[in-house]
Amino acid sequence: MTKELEKFILGARQILGNKSEYAALEVVRHELEYLLKDKDFINENFGDSPIPGTTLLFEDPSLGFQIISYAMDKPIKGGPHDHGNSWAIYGQALGWTEMTEWEREANPEDPSKGTMKAIKTYRLEGGMAGIFREGDIHSISYPGGACFIRITGCDLSKIPRGRYNLQDGTVEIGKRPNFDGTPSS
Repeated sequence: MTKELEKFILGARQILGNKSEYAALEVVRHELEYLLKDKDFINENFGDSPIPGTTLLFEDPSLGFQIISYAMDKPIKGGPHDHGNSWAIYGQALGWTEMTEWEREANPEDPSKGTMKAIKTYRLEGGMAGIFREGDIHSISYPGGACFIRITGCDLSKIPRGRYNLQDGTVEIGKRPNFDGTPSS
């Protein structure tokens, strides 16, 4: 673990230990951008030829937040999803990730149905980071070779999360494994 990552973790623990409100997340997001500009951190975690997949870099034993690195060898265009009652901060290390934020128009007669509308699309380039609050619906896509960090408020595999199907206007809420960079079926 690099000195800069250790420093980042200590700062994040202090900030998030006080509150997980948006202002605190914004400070952590800013600090992540600083970390993503550190060459030692990038070299240690991604190097010249990153090994494809995910690595849990840190999980806080008391606060529960996780820091996971992603090195993606194949392009992915993911579907809309949320992180349930957790927030997430994505930080781009190498390459880029396109983020799309979505709005759902719920169907009052059937809560498992509803239409989706893309409301904002933007690209995170190396050194940039963005925040999704609890329940925010978003999708990501990236080319092969993209590397990023995702920080979440908890282990997402332990909480129900939504996956939104654009074709049939349905939502599936449930627990599922953490994203490992492979397309879902």
